[in-house]
Amino acid sequence: MKKGLGIFVLLLLLIAGGAYYMLSGAGDFIRTQIEQQGSTYLGTTVSVFNVDLALTEGRMTIKDLDIDNPKGFSDEDAFSVDSITLDLGEVYKEPYVVQTISINAPEILYEVDASGQGNLMALKKNLTANLPKSETTSKDSANPLIIVENVTVSKVRLKLNFEKLSTGDFKIETKAYEITLPTFNAGPIGQPNGMPADQVGAAVINAMFDNVIAAAKSEAKKRLAEEAKKKVNEELDEQKDKLLEKTKDKLKGLFN
Repeated sequence: MKKGLGIFVLLLLLIAGGAYYMLSGAGDFIRTQIEQQGSTYLGTTVSVFNVDLALTEGRMTIKDLDIDNPKGFSDEDAFSVDSITLDLGEVYKEPYVVQTISINAPEILYEVDASGQGNLMALKKNLTANLPKSETTSKDSANPLIIVENVTVSKVRLKLNFEKLSTGDFKIETKAYEITLPTFNAGPIGQPNGMPADQVGAAVINAMFDNVIAAAKSEAKKRLAEEAKKKVNEELDEQKDKLLEKTKDKLKGLFN
């Protein structure tokens, strides 16, 4: 199968088996399926502005994808990105291979509620509950097996928000801030035998969230350690000042 024609495999990445469509409406059809299936898997609203197909280049671009925060969290988006690009290599037989999925400069919110529950963990929990319990490897032409060789996530703008989390007597001055993560790889997906096409999108999101959650927790621990060190230094300075005052009082007594 030539690369240009291989784009039809991409059309099935986030689509349930048994779907038939006309080329003229393929982009809008894929957009609708991503929204419907993404919302079902994640348990929250997923929206896409449009899907562009470059048939001769073997490329599909998903534009303006947004994932709402799960229930119980703020009204902000948990995830938003201007574009996700899928590039396909030569495709001859199953499992079909997608060379690269590129997710560039997404904005991701890591928010913690009063009980310490994170929004991204809640989305992962929904994914686990809603995905099929086992991956089928049966030959199904309507829902082919896919391997994604590489998932590149670059320039993540990670917003951390711990404002609702109580830290008791230990006061943290800044509980909301933003950092940029270095580029990381969230693949491969579906190796070695392939994954049913309708599960690939969820697997990509799941792998990306794993990386982001780990980075967010690491950053939170780092900030907490910095605040703890600052507090200890402040207390030491206070004790030092008290000690100096006591010393001065004693010295005054010696010279009176």
